[in-house]
Amino acid sequence: MATSTFHSLKIFNYRVWAVGSFVSNIGTWMQRTAQDWLVLTELTHHSGSAVGIVMGLQFGPQLLLLPWSGYAADRFDRRKLLMATQAASGLLALVLGFLAVTCLVQLWHVYVLAFLSGCVNAIDMPARQTFVSDLVSDDNLSNAVALNSSSINLAQMVGPAVAGIVIAALGCGWAFLINAASFGAVLASLGLLRAGELHPHVRATRSRGSLVEALRYVRSRPDLRAMLWMLFLIGTFGLNFPIFISTMSVKYFHGGASQYGLLTSVMAVGTFAGALLAAGREKPSFDVLFVGTTVLGMGLAFAAVMPNAWLFGAALVVIGVSTLTFTNSTSSLMQLSTEPTMRGRVMALRLAMGVGATPIGAPVVGWVADAFGPPWALGVGAASGFIAAIVALTYLMKHGRVRVRLGEGTSPLHQ
Repeated sequence: MATSTFHSLKIFNYRVWAVGSFVSNIGTWMQRTAQDWLVLTELTHHSGSAVGIVMGLQFGPQLLLLPWSGYAADRFDRRKLLMATQAASGLLALVLGFLAVTCLVQLWHVYVLAFLSGCVNAIDMPARQTFVSDLVSDDNLSNAVALNSSSINLAQMVGPAVAGIVIAALGCGWAFLINAASFGAVLASLGLLRAGELHPHVRATRSRGSLVEALRYVRSRPDLRAMLWMLFLIGTFGLNFPIFISTMSVKYFHGGASQYGLLTSVMAVGTFAGALLAAGREKPSFDVLFVGTTVLGMGLAFAAVMPNAWLFGAALVVIGVSTLTFTNSTSSLMQLSTEPTMRGRVMALRLAMGVGATPIGAPVVGWVADAFGPPWALGVGAASGFIAAIVALTYLMKHGRVRVRLGEGTSPLHQ
């Protein structure tokens, strides 16, 4: 089991990238935790709506820049593109850290920097997700994607817990500064890659209608359409974990920064476990999406009625496993079944639906948490999971047993 689960780490380029990315991801999760805490407790009086606005500004550019983000990943050298975006992200973290350490930070500063960070990430994320296919062959892609998710979620276990300690001891600003420094690790890993061992992608030709071409491609693929609808539902209302966890921790369980960081790390235990399960899975399937979304809906529903932080944390583990199962499976399914020249644009559409929809849902979920209480916000998330499961079940009933060849308008995957 261990051999099949970690075999992509035998590849030098992937191993170097994984180490640098892991260090940077720890810093990123520290910043996310500290940013939410800063807004919730220092810049507002426990306002879930403000946290929702920050999330909306941070993830909204995934939709705004959709015509260019996926095309950039398909058209340009992803390694050089990532060097530019990672350096820009580090600079933005440094600015926020300086403002916070010098006690000059105001809420509008966080809003502006969240939006700028979102713009950088809109270009970075499709390139970063598809860059994995430049590091390994298609035979290893599913395993590499799963291990990449494992790295992110292992960092999510470490980052928030460390952030809680740093915030309590030194303040939020130092968490931002540590994140800024962590980008040096991923930049170093990109510089150390062996160029001759990369698997260069077939670059898309220059075209004005690149997004239209991608939309036509998705329209001809019922499996991709179904996954995008599921991503939209869950991304809009179900993946607002900064709002769910921060409001439950502060307003419902009356905890401090350490409890908030610990609960975020507890959820990451579940996502890390889900990532390891995905890495050991031979290939993804639509059945897994149905199970993942169903369990996600149940986990969010159970979390809404938990009477204390310990039981809430137990529900977060279940939520973490199911969330990773869903998100990782959509990433693997989309990359493996999409033509190489379309991968960047299809993954940009995936991010636009799963992440870029946050500006629609996060303010709504934050308002629900403020007006009716955090458990009701979790209930909204649970409903999105159950509806997404219905979408998956509908697809399985219509198309789930059909095997076809890639390039004929439908998916090559079957259950």
